[in-house]
Amino acid sequence: QVQLVESGGGLVQPGGSLRLSCAASGSIFSIYVMGWYRQAPGNQRELVAAITSGGNTNYGDSVKGRFTISRDNAKNTVYLRMNSLKPEDTAVYYCHAYRTRAMFGDRIDYWGQGTRVTVSS
Repeated sequence: QVQLVESGGGLVQPGGSLRLSCAASGSIFSIYVMGWYRQAPGNQRELVAAITSGGNTNYGDSVKGRFTISRDNAKNTVYLRMNSLKPEDTAVYYCHAYRTRAMFGDRIDYWGQGTRVTVSS
């Protein structure tokens, strides 16, 4: 019903920048929160940033001040601008979205397949 497709990952030197994109299709009208998680080898998956349909944002502590999340509702796309990248930012980045169903009192989560970001000299 909802599909998420990420793009924009790649190799970048420390201190560089990248912009990730996540395009949503399907029943996008029901999606209110979108965000990014990341997972590095041997590490737990962690929240990077999230944004509501109204523009409220939340960031993980490790990326505050360096990353910026935004969304274009007309294009059904969410972006993650990453500045001042560090080797510790190397991970697979996953787009995430969820919606709630008041009638059933539950929540439905959607995940993209991920895009790899490598920060290295």
